[in-house]
Amino acid sequence: MEYKRGTDAGVINQGLFYLAWLMDHRAEFEHLVRDRLGVAAASQVLWSGPRLICIAGDFTRYDVHAVREHRRSIDLVRYRLFGSDLLGLETVASVSGGVQVARRARRQPPVARAAADIQGTAMVELAGGVDEVLLGLGDGVKCVERKTYRAYQRLRNFACLCPPQRSKLLVYLKVDPKDVDLVPGFTRDVSGLGHHGTGDLEVQLRTPRDLERAQELFRASYAAA
Repeated sequence: MEYKRGTDAGVINQGLFYLAWLMDHRAEFEHLVRDRLGVAAASQVLWSGPRLICIAGDFTRYDVHAVREHRRSIDLVRYRLFGSDLLGLETVASVSGGVQVARRARRQPPVARAAADIQGTAMVELAGGVDEVLLGLGDGVKCVERKTYRAYQRLRNFACLCPPQRSKLLVYLKVDPKDVDLVPGFTRDVSGLGHHGTGDLEVQLRTPRDLERAQELFRASYAAA
């Protein structure tokens, strides 16, 4: 764990340095644990999944992007003081290290598999475009990785991006569907319906053109937050 009092661009790099040092000095660490906590505790130290937790007064969008590109497991945690005796902790980003390999159907024909891969890649690229647009709405936008979606927040969530599907992306906005001219296949009222993320307006994105059409809705949701 690495702590900085304010916003410090060096908190991640310094934490990674200490983590690398720790991984290179496992024996010394285990000796310390054994001396302080006993043999049983030392035997339970797991080196297979080390995690770095960086705590600071705030983080920038560049910090969030940096941890996504890193192969280590890293948590960015923002702290807030309330009065003289209360402390709030909020996860800004949480990334698990390691490379995930996508599973594919074994009997899928090569041509169909290639077409599906191309389509899937297009959705991943479109998701990157959504990420860039939402983060670019203002300096105060924070991105938080949740288990089933990615939340974009100001003081609260204003947009939630679900993982790319084969042919579309789903974004949920904090916009009242009654204030929007709903377009079948593009926007949908999901108030009262169960779904991942927060927001009553579902936006379906299939092409870069859809992303352009959605930017006005993104701005409205950002302004409401």
